[in-house]
Amino acid sequence: MILGVYWYFKFPENLYDFKFFKFFEGYGGHADNAAELAAKIQVENINDFIEKLENLRTRFKEAFLFLNINDNQLIISIGDHQLFDFHFQFALEVEALLIRENAVLLDVSIPFKTQSTKAYHSEGENWGPNEHRFLQIVGSDFKKNNAENLSIRIDCNLPLADKKFFINDLGSICREENINVFYYKDYDFSTHSNLMLFFTNGCQRIGAVQSINLNSFGNKVRQLTQKYALHFGHLEGLKYYPQHGPHIELITDEEYIINRK
Repeated sequence: MILGVYWYFKFPENLYDFKFFKFFEGYGGHADNAAELAAKIQVENINDFIEKLENLRTRFKEAFLFLNINDNQLIISIGDHQLFDFHFQFALEVEALLIRENAVLLDVSIPFKTQSTKAYHSEGENWGPNEHRFLQIVGSDFKKNNAENLSIRIDCNLPLADKKFFINDLGSICREENINVFYYKDYDFSTHSNLMLFFTNGCQRIGAVQSINLNSFGNKVRQLTQKYALHFGHLEGLKYYPQHGPHIELITDEEYIINRK
């Protein structure tokens, strides 16, 4: 799974500028559709262009690409439920190809009759479904440039005397599992601590995409229940809900992840 900085509801303002592509926001809830970068264009030689596009796409295998084709016109769609930086970088490379090919931008209001389609699915690592119910996959509110962040969240509690050692062990696991952001909120009371833990990554750019094996990470966290009196969930109700922090252990691209108020 890929965690980190992404866009879904809003465009990454001040980061990218497109001539051909238009950003279409995602809709969560009942509609639940992907966000999308789409370009409606015309080229002189459609087969030659698609071959060049396919060659370009080999450098962006994590991105989903879909083509609607009508003679020498096509709609190019790059979409997903999380658009990471590498999606926008891919769109910029496609735009450079379109410019070299003297492509013409078409009016989106003119009807388009699809004759054929081509789909290029993500070829990222597939680790299988999440086997650990205590691993929650959560988004965030908007950060810098309208960014959101996809993270693993764990709610747990343990004796206060073990807290420091537990946090240190989690930091070691993060380094082993390709996770470079780890922070937490807490509430200490009596001899116990309620913890809300967050694990993620920063910007996911082409050539440096970090994929996380949720089950490997979860297995190592679960093993800590044998070392500490660690339990998942919180104790004593809302009065002791973790609200102190965030306490940062590992960080990168902080302005896209942590709100400093």
